[in-house]
Amino acid sequence: MKPKVFVSRRIPDRGLEKVLEFCDAEVWEDELPPSREVLIEKTRDCEGLLSLLTDKIDGEFLDQCPKLRVVANYAVGFDNIIVDDCTARGVAVGNTPGVLTDTTADFAFTLLMSAARRVVEGMDYVRAGRWKTWGPMLLLGRDIYGATLGLLGLGRIGSAMAERAKGFNMRVLYYDPYRREDLEKELNLEYVDLDTLFEQADFLSVHVPLTPETNGMVNAARFKQMKKTAILVNSARGPIVNTNDLYEALRDGEIAYAGVDVTDPEPIQTDHPILKLSNFVVCPHIASASIETRGRMAEIAADNLIAGLKGEALPAPVNKGVIAKRK
Repeated sequence: MKPKVFVSRRIPDRGLEKVLEFCDAEVWEDELPPSREVLIEKTRDCEGLLSLLTDKIDGEFLDQCPKLRVVANYAVGFDNIIVDDCTARGVAVGNTPGVLTDTTADFAFTLLMSAARRVVEGMDYVRAGRWKTWGPMLLLGRDIYGATLGLLGLGRIGSAMAERAKGFNMRVLYYDPYRREDLEKELNLEYVDLDTLFEQADFLSVHVPLTPETNGMVNAARFKQMKKTAILVNSARGPIVNTNDLYEALRDGEIAYAGVDVTDPEPIQTDHPILKLSNFVVCPHIASASIETRGRMAEIAADNLIAGLKGEALPAPVNKGVIAKRK
């Protein structure tokens, strides 16, 4: 008999076909995620769950799903999962690391360039029928070549951003709780403290994970430290940046521009005043949304799920050493 699993949203066929072949799988077909109550009901008798970032997995959830042996998260981040709760109950947890590094870094740099050169404003200008002629003062932006890039976090994606900055001859500063002297020479990086990072960056790009320590760390006090010409980029997690503080900083000219792929809350409410600002570019969490990358993520998530159901070590484990053996 095939193991019963719940897939909380449709994923690309490269992974979904594996799941359907090995498992007795129910797939949530709606665009919006299932509510917590529905997620619990659908997973109650399942041995496996293929989850998304919108699915909160904690002790209370697990206690109502006693047969669950493995949670395969379709994401690199796993701040939606209380990993210790899973470990305590013998539930293996997997994620999809590495595969989306370059795709996400490409998109973060796209946001940086779009904000710097006011691309979205330019499109709006044309669509509104305002383009009458070429003008020397029309939509002046900021140069990227030779500017200073500040990286808040130097994990895989932060390092990939530094690689891309080399092509623009940028000075690259970084702050990370763990200094990476091994990468400093290779990527021509300067390690600085947080104050220096915020004060000197022309472009500040966020690449830290969401933790209790990083939640809200980019806030009003930090915006006041930044150059008035500075541009913020966030492709990490929305709650790292305080949305209301960002709105006030953009509105009041404390910083020049922001380009984000994530928000807090997510999605951002359509009536939030930040959406009316011309110096704010926002996308709907699509930094990893290339056909190849999302397909590979689906494969990794499927492989994690199936390995856990077989009682094998997950190919991409979060709680290493936990082999799924729920009683």
